[in-house]
Amino acid sequence: MELGMIQFLAAPFAASLILTGIHAYLGVHVVERGVIFVDLSLAQFAALGATIALLLPVSGGDPHGGVVYAVSLLFTFIGALVFSQVRGHRARIPQEAIIGICYAVASAAAILAMSKATSESEHLKDMLVGNILAVSWPEVSKTAILYSAVGIFHYVYRHKFLAISMDPSRAEAEGISIRWWDFLFYASFGFVVTSSVAIAGVLLVFCYLIVPSVAAMLYSDHIGKRLAIGWSMGTFVSAVGVYLSLALDLPTGATIVCTFGLALAIMAAVRPIVQPHRVAR
Repeated sequence: MELGMIQFLAAPFAASLILTGIHAYLGVHVVERGVIFVDLSLAQFAALGATIALLLPVSGGDPHGGVVYAVSLLFTFIGALVFSQVRGHRARIPQEAIIGICYAVASAAAILAMSKATSESEHLKDMLVGNILAVSWPEVSKTAILYSAVGIFHYVYRHKFLAISMDPSRAEAEGISIRWWDFLFYASFGFVVTSSVAIAGVLLVFCYLIVPSVAAMLYSDHIGKRLAIGWSMGTFVSAVGVYLSLALDLPTGATIVCTFGLALAIMAAVRPIVQPHRVAR
């Protein structure tokens, strides 16, 4: 690989590693909670907020400006509040149903908003698949600082977050406020999603969250091992996907998404050979 290509791919690859680090961890919680599409729904809230912000004169039409980010973050907080209020084993309406409804409504609202904006088709494509190749080192640095802060927050309160994800009934019996900690989880999730969507798009953010966690669950039930597998898979897929997109002149986000799918299929296919005892069990 030429030196110029390596320099060109350095920032996108660094961004993909940062996305892998935080999303593989959050994906463990999401999969354990059984709310697989919460990331997709929150990402769509962020995209809706960004679209509406672009219609405001104060935004200056800059999709990466401070106004767009602030409005996008506000919409993810609204989603976090909604999801935290419908959580619970005694809820009459499944949380996944609310998540799906919110996704559909946010998607339709974003389409309506884009119909009033210029270049709406291009903006829709950017929200769906993103353009991680265009990420700059300042964006990478800001994202790394933000995700580090979120990671530290989750590490400090990891026992509460893991409790409400793994065994909410026991957490409630121990006096942990499920709704309050759920809101904090989804709100911190909102910070991550808002930044991730701006960099990588809705579909790629969803894959970074779910696919490494699902792949890791095929091979281990232990949280530590699942994180190690998820981080390793995300790193490898990111490197291969970014390289293939440039070498074959393909859209980067879509290429990484398809690479994730192929990697997951291969890991599922070889599991009976690598770990026959888990298949039997």
